[in-house]
Amino acid sequence: MEWLLRRWKELLPRALPRQYRYRCHQGPPHRAKRLVLSQLFQPLNLREDSVVGPEGKPDDLTCKSQRLMTQAGLIYPSSPGCYYYMPYTVRAMEKLVKVIDQEMQAIGGQKLNMPSLSSAELWRTSGRWDLMGKELFRLADRHSKEYCLGPTHEETIADLIASQANLSYKQLPLLLYQITRKFRDEPKPRFGLLRSREFYMKDMYTFDTCKEAALRTYSLVSEAYCNVFNSLGLRFVKVQADTGSIGGSMSHEFQLPAGIGEDKLVICSNCSFSANVETINLDQTDCPVCKGKLAETKGIEVGHTFYLGTKYSSFFNVTFHTAQNKPVLAEMGCYGLGITRILAASLEVLSTEDSICWPTLIAPYQVCLIPPKKGSKEEMGAALMDNLYDSIVEAVPQIKGDAVLDDRTNLTIGKRLKDANRLGYPYVIIAGKKVFDNPPGFEVWNQNTGEIMFLTKEGIIELLSKVQVP
Repeated sequence: MEWLLRRWKELLPRALPRQYRYRCHQGPPHRAKRLVLSQLFQPLNLREDSVVGPEGKPDDLTCKSQRLMTQAGLIYPSSPGCYYYMPYTVRAMEKLVKVIDQEMQAIGGQKLNMPSLSSAELWRTSGRWDLMGKELFRLADRHSKEYCLGPTHEETIADLIASQANLSYKQLPLLLYQITRKFRDEPKPRFGLLRSREFYMKDMYTFDTCKEAALRTYSLVSEAYCNVFNSLGLRFVKVQADTGSIGGSMSHEFQLPAGIGEDKLVICSNCSFSANVETINLDQTDCPVCKGKLAETKGIEVGHTFYLGTKYSSFFNVTFHTAQNKPVLAEMGCYGLGITRILAASLEVLSTEDSICWPTLIAPYQVCLIPPKKGSKEEMGAALMDNLYDSIVEAVPQIKGDAVLDDRTNLTIGKRLKDANRLGYPYVIIAGKKVFDNPPGFEVWNQNTGEIMFLTKEGIIELLSKVQVP
């Protein structure tokens, strides 16, 4: 105990101004300000079965991810199918966007941003103004000109590329993508972010000189999608799918197997065949490739790829000039990833019933440090926890900005640990009884594996130095 008192005095010298002598959240003047939980806008609702919506009516929490995200204050309902995304969720989403950007740009993708308002004339040109029916959010401006809020942007991108009159074969393939809000008038939005009316999506549109080149691009993008899901540690299956209202001659879905999934899938255990049941004969029980037995499962669609051919190119006259200066229709593909759906679906398949588990790469924060309760026997360990925080962010650069100090020392460690479980920090570090050891020891919880370790400051720094962030 005498050793600890001496160490405590060394860490908090009396010469420091009073605001730095206890619960020194800003740290010494030369150090970066500590990120403390009490200053974060993160309301914890912690309701058991339902939340009160904006109209004062209870909204059923119909799946695990919706319940966990709502109770942890990660999302809050605004209107049916629309949500406020709280800061923790936005951080996770921004990290996911970085992962996707890296993969898209690695294959030559270029990022742009297209208008959410799309002219009705473009959709009438493709025939989808009527085909899409009530799914489109439609509106008219003061001049009675009709628009829709884009659920997808095939017409818009085709119109843009068609306006480039001097497009050369030397500029192809062209891979353009955006990550924006999308809108779909779902008749019965449910499952939180899994089926909402307003959502974020990554949509890529590709242009090639011929079918063979377009199919090579299709394989390239599909492989990049696999890389995204593998880097997140998500078990997925790529299945044959219907082209639906988007059209084209080939499409595949990327599905996360889950009981809550709305898509029915068939998978062959003898070969690589897998498909959405929409694409096969419902009476078919044998695999069409190897005649093996087909097993049924459910999945959550998180990605979709389409080979479009010249469907939209012909509608909008999207051409490029060959080496002979001859105009030829470009071959197109389109590729979607549901950003907000991936967030919710990953929690659906990775989390327990009462604790969130994020894919480690996109967790809002990587580390939560929990100092002792004020007035407890271990209270003097608070200074050691402050010192540990500073040491971590200085020694492990990738953790800077990704570590949170839970300074709500009026609460017990158990209460704060419970909240940490609800928010899904991959690592939780607790200053318990072993902070009195020489050297001080800290309790480290790996939330994803359930492992509990007792490590010194040096051991913790070594552990966190292996953490990857996008």
